[in-house]
Amino acid sequence: MGSIDTSWAREQGTAFGAERANRVARNAVTSMNVMAAARDYTRMRTYHDTYGVSIKRTGDVTNQRQSGRCWMFSAFNVARAATMDLLDVDSFEFSQAFGMFYDKLEKANAMLDHVIALVDRPDNDRELDHVLEWGMGDGGYYFEAMDLIAKWGLVPKDVMPETACTKSSAEMDAQLDRLLRRAASDIRHAHRAGAGAGELAAKKDACMADVYRMLSVCLGEPPATFDLEVKVGKKAKVDAAKLTPILPEDASEKASDKGAEKDTRMLLRDAGITPREFAERYVPFDPNDYVQLVCMPGASRPWKTAWHVLLEEPMVGGTPNRFLNMPQEVLEQAAIASLKAGVPVGMDADVMQEFPRHIEDFPGVLATDGLDLEGLFGVGLKMSREDMLDVRETSLTHAMTFQGVELDDAGEPVAWRVENSWGKDSCKDGYLYMSADWFRTYGGAVTVMRKFVPADVLELWDTAEAVDVEPWDGVAAGLGVRS
Repeated sequence: MGSIDTSWAREQGTAFGAERANRVARNAVTSMNVMAAARDYTRMRTYHDTYGVSIKRTGDVTNQRQSGRCWMFSAFNVARAATMDLLDVDSFEFSQAFGMFYDKLEKANAMLDHVIALVDRPDNDRELDHVLEWGMGDGGYYFEAMDLIAKWGLVPKDVMPETACTKSSAEMDAQLDRLLRRAASDIRHAHRAGAGAGELAAKKDACMADVYRMLSVCLGEPPATFDLEVKVGKKAKVDAAKLTPILPEDASEKASDKGAEKDTRMLLRDAGITPREFAERYVPFDPNDYVQLVCMPGASRPWKTAWHVLLEEPMVGGTPNRFLNMPQEVLEQAAIASLKAGVPVGMDADVMQEFPRHIEDFPGVLATDGLDLEGLFGVGLKMSREDMLDVRETSLTHAMTFQGVELDDAGEPVAWRVENSWGKDSCKDGYLYMSADWFRTYGGAVTVMRKFVPADVLELWDTAEAVDVEPWDGVAAGLGVRS
C-alpha cells in the first residue's frame, strides 16, 4: 500500500536483462508488435477453413468501414439470404446507409424523450449521464435492425449508397451529439424557468427537424419510393408480370443457340415501390421471429434468466431488448440447427481477443492456442469466461454472421465459418476461422429463428419475466450494450 521504490525498479530492470528469453521477446515485440511475435506457427498452420455444413449463397463480403454498424451489417447479412433465395441470385446487398439514417433518427427521438423524462434530475445524475453519453452512438443489437426493417423497410444498396459519413461516422456523430446535447441543455434550462410539458415537447420537435436536416446533409435523403430494377435468376419466385428476359450480349447472333437460351436471365422491374413494400415483397422473413440467446456464466448471472437493460431501447415503441442466458451448448446447437437448414446466424463476440488481425500469414484465425502470449511475456494471462466477465475483461464488442460449421463425430462444433463486415480484403477473403474453444471463451450470443430453438428454451423466452438491469451493471457491461 505504498509508492513504487526506485531501487526495486532498478532491480527488476537488471533481472529482466539478465535472462536471454526476455531479450529475445523484447527484440521480437519491439520490431513486429505483440500478436505477430506471439503467433504459434506450428499451431496456426493446422487450421483449415473447410466446413461440413456451409451456407451455399453467402453474397459478397460487406464492409462497415470506420463505423460502429456491425450489428446492422450482421442482421442485414442474415436477412439478405432469404432475398437471394427468392431472387435466385448469388449476391445482394441492402442499403446500410438507409438503415443508418433511420437508426440515428430513432435514437435521437428516444434520447430526447429520456432527457425530458429525467428533466427533474440533477446534472450529475447517473441515468442522465448515460443517456447523454451514449444516446447517439453507432452501436446496437440485432433486434434494433429488425425493428428498423419492420417500421421503415429496406432498399437495395444502389438506391441509397454509402457516403463519406457512413464510411467514417465519427465527424457526423460528433455534430449529432453536439446538436442533441444542446437541445438537452435548452430543455433543462426551460424546465428550470418554469416551462410546461408542451413547451418542452416543442423544443424536442424543433431539434428533431434539425436532426433530420443534418442526417440528410450527411447521408442523403432517404427515398420515399423508388424503381426496383434487378437481374434475377430463372427460378426467382416473384410476380411473373414484372419479369422480362435478358439474353446474353451475343444472343442476336446465336438466337437459336441452346447455350444462350440456357444462360437467359430475367430483369425484375417494380416501379414506384416504397421501402416497406420492398421489404414485404422481396425480403421473405419475419423480423419478429427471432430469439436472442446469450451465455454469461457466473454466480451473479444464473442460467435461464432473461435480462432487459434499461435506457437502451433506441426506438420509442420498438421491441424491448431481451437476452436469455443459457449454457453455451444451447447456443451452439441452435446455431447448428439453423445452419443445417441453410439459414445464417447472427452472433456476437469479443473479436479482438487473441486475434492476430494484422499478421500476413494467418490473418483470419481466432483460436485460443494460436498465440503463445504467456510464453512471450513469461506471465500468466489465462482466465475463465466467468472470471473475465466478473472483472470486465470481456464483453460482446462485435457482431458477425455464422455461415458454416465443422462438426466432429458426436455432432459438436470444431470450428465456425464467420462472415465479417470489414471488406473482402480483411481477414481471409472477408471471413474468419473461429475455433469452437475460442467461441466458448470469447463468444457469447447468437440470434436464431424460433423454429431452431428447443421447445423448453422457447417457452422460457416467451414466458420468463425479464430482470431489469442498469446499463452500468456488470451484466450490461458483458453484453456490450451500445458500447
